[in-house]
Amino acid sequence: MKRILIVVDMQKDFVDGALGTPEAVAILDKVTAKIKAYAADPDGAILVTYDTHTESYMDTSEGKHLPVPHCIKGTASWELHPTVTAALEGVAYTPVEKPTFGSVELPVFVRETASGEEFSVELIGLCTDICVVSNTLLLKAHYPEIPISVDAACCAGVTPETHKAALTTMRMCQIEVTNG
Repeated sequence: MKRILIVVDMQKDFVDGALGTPEAVAILDKVTAKIKAYAADPDGAILVTYDTHTESYMDTSEGKHLPVPHCIKGTASWELHPTVTAALEGVAYTPVEKPTFGSVELPVFVRETASGEEFSVELIGLCTDICVVSNTLLLKAHYPEIPISVDAACCAGVTPETHKAALTTMRMCQIEVTNG
């Protein structure tokens, strides 16, 4: 069975940049260990999402609700955190740029990655309560019978409280939440 890891938005701005948190910094070692485990697994595959905005971010709906420019494509803050970049060095992975919380294209990338094999999906990354939950529920809607899990120890939310709330929401939607 193909095992697909989705690393959600482990970009500089979300780890220790404009929207960074101590909790996001704290998961870096666990995230890199998870990436290395999937990279070493012959049945493992990795997709990496990038929150992707332009200079006109403040004119978007998201910019009006969260008036903090972040993850502007072409800036260092849009790039993956250097610790994650190092973990992915020499590893084949599929990048997925997304202009908002959830990627409607992600289920297509997952299907292509599975290449007709049975598969499972595990998500890790940032932020549990925004992009991780959005993408997890999109995938569950597309693949209701596929095992989908989230490793809570490899995720961080905007706050510890909203992280926990998102994990509860995912459990209620029949997502397996591990390590949390």
